[in-house]
Amino acid sequence: MAEVSGPAVSPPRQGKRRGEGFDWAGLRADLRGAVPDATIALVLTGLIYWLLYARVENGSSATTRIMPMLADADLFWMYWMSQAFGWTAMLWAYVTVVFGLLRSGPRPRWNWLPAARLEKWHRTTSLTTIGLMFMHALFFFTDQIRDNRTRWSFGRSLWTAFVDVFVPGGYSTGTGRVAILVGLLALYLAIPLGLAFYLRHRTGARMWLALHRFVIVVYILSAWHTLLYSSQAWYDGPFRTMIWLLQIPLAALLLARLMAPARPGERLRPRGGAKRDRALPVPARLVGRLVVAATLVGLVAVVVTGVDGGRPRDGASAPPWPDQWVLWLGLLLFVAAVVAVVVRLRPRGGARDAAAADGRAADRV
Repeated sequence: MAEVSGPAVSPPRQGKRRGEGFDWAGLRADLRGAVPDATIALVLTGLIYWLLYARVENGSSATTRIMPMLADADLFWMYWMSQAFGWTAMLWAYVTVVFGLLRSGPRPRWNWLPAARLEKWHRTTSLTTIGLMFMHALFFFTDQIRDNRTRWSFGRSLWTAFVDVFVPGGYSTGTGRVAILVGLLALYLAIPLGLAFYLRHRTGARMWLALHRFVIVVYILSAWHTLLYSSQAWYDGPFRTMIWLLQIPLAALLLARLMAPARPGERLRPRGGAKRDRALPVPARLVGRLVVAATLVGLVAVVVTGVDGGRPRDGASAPPWPDQWVLWLGLLLFVAAVVAVVVRLRPRGGARDAAAADGRAADRV
């Protein structure tokens, strides 16, 4: 889900002008290409489910220590399946970000990993990640229906579960007030930002690339959701610290990608015609690099000190933070930034022809 260059894809169907419409042919080709890694993801999900089930049965599950009512693994199998899909989705999100950063930053010199292969793997794993995120939410939804049926009619159970699971801000109790909202924002942002590639011939290459840069926010929200709400990583300890530790390579890759981008137009001081490709002014680009560098230092500090925001095993836990209004304000600012970039890069004069030409250029990046 990280940024990539515009790869070569299957040509559009005959009879449609290039530069118009959604690239259904490209999407179908990538969906076919995603079958192998989606199959691996499903197999891994099954193994994770088996591991979670076994830990419930032998009494070693961290989740059942927090929520003893879930100790019946057969009754709550949909909950555990949701957990399994959540972990697989997190892993695939991590992998697809790595592919995207390798593709759009300093190029690896390995002959077995050319740019075209990185692009393909990035696109297919991105589609698989969106599917895994949806399945994670879907199984949580079905488990909520099962739980609601113990109190209400099917209609009320269905509606309440839908609001709790799929309506941002609908879940109103406990840590879920924040954690589920964060997870839903990740899911609902992943879909348009991830599929924007298939509209690149209409929007133009520069605008698509600029929009796709924002997709790193989806990964950040996904990791935040995991650290907030995963019962396996609920408490302070080695497993939670390992999750933080795994973010350090990503932050380092992102910093390397910003300091030495593959595209000349994304350098701090682009030259010549590359200046027209700038989605952000130089001061904003410099601030972005400083923020990522500070984040990398912060991640190292978290791992070294062990102070990672987990709940203590003894004593009361801190209330969930931030409040929902902070998240909504952050979303508003995020949307404003996206709109500002779109306005800055919109084609001027002969918009359709400019977008079509830019779209053709996307396939040659």
